[in-house]
Amino acid sequence: MKSLADLSPPGCQAHLVIRWRLTFVLGLVAGLLGTMGCRSIPADLSPRLPAKQLFNGRDLSGFYTWLVDTRYDDPRQVFAVSNGMLRVSGDGLGYLATREIFADFTLTVEFRWGNLNTHWGNRIGKARDAGIFLHATGPDGNSHDGGGAFMAAIECNMFEGATGDLLLIRGDDELGKLIAPRVTVAVGPDRDSDGWPWWAPDGTTVTLERWGRVNWRHKDAVWTDRRGFRGARDVEHPSGEWNRLVITCLKDVIEVRLNGVLVNRATQVWPRHGRILLQCEGSEYFVRRMVLQPF
Repeated sequence: MKSLADLSPPGCQAHLVIRWRLTFVLGLVAGLLGTMGCRSIPADLSPRLPAKQLFNGRDLSGFYTWLVDTRYDDPRQVFAVSNGMLRVSGDGLGYLATREIFADFTLTVEFRWGNLNTHWGNRIGKARDAGIFLHATGPDGNSHDGGGAFMAAIECNMFEGATGDLLLIRGDDELGKLIAPRVTVAVGPDRDSDGWPWWAPDGTTVTLERWGRVNWRHKDAVWTDRRGFRGARDVEHPSGEWNRLVITCLKDVIEVRLNGVLVNRATQVWPRHGRILLQCEGSEYFVRRMVLQPF
């Protein structure tokens, strides 16, 4: 039997073989990810495409805004750029969304908290709260959460004491059919006051679907929703200091690293592609870097 290379036009055989080998290697890696348990995604799966600066430090090119009360208009300048930084004022419920849809990438976001908490999201006197939505899908404002302020997605929490939690955000598609995100995680035996588990690399696997939360590995068991909360083993830096979130999404795996520490991991993730959203949920914060490195 002839090989694919034998059947290809002259001059294309080497390229075809290289593509076949790359596809085989990536497929093998994807298969291994499903059976690796707590092992992390390999650090280098080259070759990669060039990195993409999602935030250019000058304007909101490549993004659009959505707010629950004003839709695609932003009259209060909830999302604004100044001095090379993106400021999210907290004066609303909504998001800044990428115009492009992405899959298989590492996303690096450097952020720090501001001083303001607003009545939006009931944040007065509460912990500073926001998030990065991964694989956001469906029409704008389709989420059941926030009265249609967000999109169905897997959310990586940015939340004092809870940064790195993974949340399932359900919503409806264009036909009103439920979009039910899903993750499988290794967890320990304990549950928080809402009944949700902590990620534990050597734990037993459970699957969450439609809604729920996976607490980051060392989230304080007595976490409370109050301004300035810090747990005994927090890796998030104190308010006002810059934090670095590195989120890797490869095939059906999501890994979250905060300030260099692996804090959460999910497999058998669905959906596996979509927009990336920076959430506004009543708290002020700043972003100085947002870079996407495709695989």
